[in-house]
Amino acid sequence: MHVKILLQITADDGAPLGTHELVSLSKSVERAEDLGLSLSESKVLLAVTQQRIVESQIETWTERQRRCEGCGRRRRSKGSYPIVFHTLFGDVRLASPRLHRCACHEGNGTATISPLAEFLPHHVAPERLFLETRWASLVPYAAAAELLADVLPISKGANATTVRQHVLRVAERAEAELPLDRCTFMDGSPADWEALPIPDGRIVVGLDGGYVRDWTERKSNFEVIVGRSMPEDASPRYLGFVHGFDRKPKRRLVDMLKSQGMQPNQDITFLTDGGEEVRALTERISACSEHVLDWFHITMRITVLGQFAKGVTQYDEKAGAQLTSELERIKWKLWHGNAPGAQEVIGDLEADLLDLEVDYPNLRKFVRAAREFGVYIASNVDSLINYGERYRSGERISSAFVEATVNAVVSKRFAKKQQMQWTRRGAHLLLQTRTKTLDGTLRQTFERWYPGLADNDSSSRLQAEAA
Repeated sequence: MHVKILLQITADDGAPLGTHELVSLSKSVERAEDLGLSLSESKVLLAVTQQRIVESQIETWTERQRRCEGCGRRRRSKGSYPIVFHTLFGDVRLASPRLHRCACHEGNGTATISPLAEFLPHHVAPERLFLETRWASLVPYAAAAELLADVLPISKGANATTVRQHVLRVAERAEAELPLDRCTFMDGSPADWEALPIPDGRIVVGLDGGYVRDWTERKSNFEVIVGRSMPEDASPRYLGFVHGFDRKPKRRLVDMLKSQGMQPNQDITFLTDGGEEVRALTERISACSEHVLDWFHITMRITVLGQFAKGVTQYDEKAGAQLTSELERIKWKLWHGNAPGAQEVIGDLEADLLDLEVDYPNLRKFVRAAREFGVYIASNVDSLINYGERYRSGERISSAFVEATVNAVVSKRFAKKQQMQWTRRGAHLLLQTRTKTLDGTLRQTFERWYPGLADNDSSSRLQAEAA
């Protein structure tokens, strides 16, 4: 069987612009793998089709640019130079004409202009840029480049360095759109807030930190802050930035909340581990917000102290039982929101440890851990709530879901187990595209930048024509 595929192009007014033979194939029917187009054949077909279509489009477009926008006279040509336009279906070589500037524009810039260079400043098709950004946000840059080359006819020019440059450029464009940070975002007065409609429900935001290996200082790490916002009646959103590198962390958090419909009278609960950095991030976001010390991190510290108490029991059963009892009382009081009572028992625990005379080898560590726990509770005393009552009401009291978020956002892509190393800039910018990819808003960003992508995404017209 011989197959010849032709491409016919017509102008908007129906005038023929040419018919091109794209490929000529000889297909046998001996085995199952002979049926239809092979991957290599489809790549050739897509690449040739793309070349012909883009050439025809650019030829029509550049012909319109030859007319001066001011007086309508035809500009004189000064030759052309080649450029390569990187598309999803191959790299298209184009001739970029250089035109003399019209006399009516004398003195305004250079003597010649290159309309196509201005039209395609980065020489990359937006849809290819989107796919590169999306895939590179999920897998390593080299793997994303290999994936593109495997399924699309873009083996030339698809490499980890190019993909990385494109992704970081996308992230920098998004960063440039983010307004400057402010010390507070509480606009208006309480009287204005009371006049607003009642919000749909509470927004719960969990914030936690993770660590990434530093490229500059090979033996050290730097901290990234990761968060997840979960409204009652909207889709969750992700947040991520490099602590100390980002200059707009609070603005980033506020913009995420506003995208989920946050109002000035919105009830917001911030669940954190009580660290100074994340606690400061939540301040002055909203007059109706609260900061809650995460129950998961409280119990984690009490569990560590309980292990020390079990060690003491092996050397002095009575003393170990008393210490265990005190830890249970601390946990019970904190669970019921009795912060003063819990602090009193923590003080008794520290005193009993100082008076303890046993040969337990980890006694010093136990004393230090108990003292640090006391400081931890005292630093976050205003963030302690009645966890039992909140839990029985069906509300979140733990940021355990953020632990999963840290794993999804940081560990899986930044290869914590493989000890990959990152610059602060590279990690911060990739976090911006990764969080948008994970919560499904990356496509919306591209459609806002390139409105035509929204039309291209609609297949109803193509389906109708195919039928």
